[in-house]
Amino acid sequence: MSERLEATTGNWKVLTVYYSHSGNTRECAHQIHARAGGDILEIVPADPYPRDYDAVVEQAKRELKAGYRPVLRANAENIESYDVLFVGSPNWWDTVAPPIMTFLSQCDLTDKAIFPFVTHEGTGLGRSAKDLARICPNATILEGLAVRGREVEHAQPLVSEWLRKLGM
Repeated sequence: MSERLEATTGNWKVLTVYYSHSGNTRECAHQIHARAGGDILEIVPADPYPRDYDAVVEQAKRELKAGYRPVLRANAENIESYDVLFVGSPNWWDTVAPPIMTFLSQCDLTDKAIFPFVTHEGTGLGRSAKDLARICPNATILEGLAVRGREVEHAQPLVSEWLRKLGM
């Protein structure tokens, strides 16, 4: 897939899809979207997560351990029309949040290029790329980006450099 991407620079149909709990991943997604173009989609669970940090951490831990996939308010239509997906999530327990897992497991991502991005407070990408490869076995998972949540408002240079390296 990466050879095809290099051969068609600028001709991709791009979707930035993300789940954000505190707003950090949303900010990062909008920075990527502003530079890469294409469409943007926020993933929203039907039942919102608690706002309290400790409560959401415990709920996420239980959901990830159980393999729980929350119901989403809406799913992407025409996902097959996209070539490249930027997939964003907070890093919860060293991986992507369950709403992202739900979304990706419901899509046929055969031959899609997926660039993960996460917001975190010290854990980086964790095992998110490996988990995305497991959930999307027919997609190509490419170089990801990790942005500290407390630094996301000033991450434009980091995002721009990452996208430049990707040829976007």
